[in-house]
Amino acid sequence: MHEKERHRIILSAVQEKPVVTVQEMVELTDSSEATIRRDIAGLHVQKKLRRVRGGAESMHPPQFVGLAGRPFSVNETINIAQKRAIAMKAVELCDDGDAIIINGGTTTFQMVHPLATKRMQVFTNSFPIAEHLLKHSKNTIMLSGGAIYREQNIILSPFDNDVTRNFYAKRMFMGAQGLGPLGLMEADPLLIQAEQKLIDQADELVVLVDSSKFSKRSSLILCPLERISTVITDDGIDDKSARMLEAAGVDLIVTARTAQEESSVAG
Repeated sequence: MHEKERHRIILSAVQEKPVVTVQEMVELTDSSEATIRRDIAGLHVQKKLRRVRGGAESMHPPQFVGLAGRPFSVNETINIAQKRAIAMKAVELCDDGDAIIINGGTTTFQMVHPLATKRMQVFTNSFPIAEHLLKHSKNTIMLSGGAIYREQNIILSPFDNDVTRNFYAKRMFMGAQGLGPLGLMEADPLLIQAEQKLIDQADELVVLVDSSKFSKRSSLILCPLERISTVITDDGIDDKSARMLEAAGVDLIVTARTAQEESSVAG
């Protein structure tokens, strides 16, 4: 990753939480600890952030603390080629006239481009997904009610009597913080509460995760593996994870990067 892109991700991250650790930045940028420490030192000198013990903080810390987990603006730049391929496969499961739910996330957001040619009923809690489909497709769009969380670009409601209960879908498409033997994992209790309501409204649950999510863990379980109908991921998935899904009766769809994408990554 180029220095300019690392700096953009680091500066975005420190705007979303009081302090971001060096280790968190290493994971966000897939860079070495030494590289991140140099970046922090340089940005500190430029007065773009403040270096603190073990990490960095914003020069103007946020007044409102949002949901746990990485913000949308950071996540959307990570593993983008894999996310596009995964989203394309997800849309191949959809037919005109279907009613579907799309949960907010950077991988599910990539579904909006191939969905432009469809005519479906789409329920979503994602403001950018709804906005894009309204502008660039003929799909019928329904939004959930609640508060808009700017960092994740999603709309969440803690109440049971919202519009979610009035929509039934053939499939729900969603991403996740992590995926392991105990099931689908998320980072925030409010996300868990809202997403469990959505899952209850769909016959099938289709999970869109790039292969890095099989090594990620969280303390919060959204649902067990057995509730998942299909997992769509990239060809970086290891054999152990594939066997785990097979044992749970989960259908696995693996995407392969195109030659053009592989050339771009190599360059």
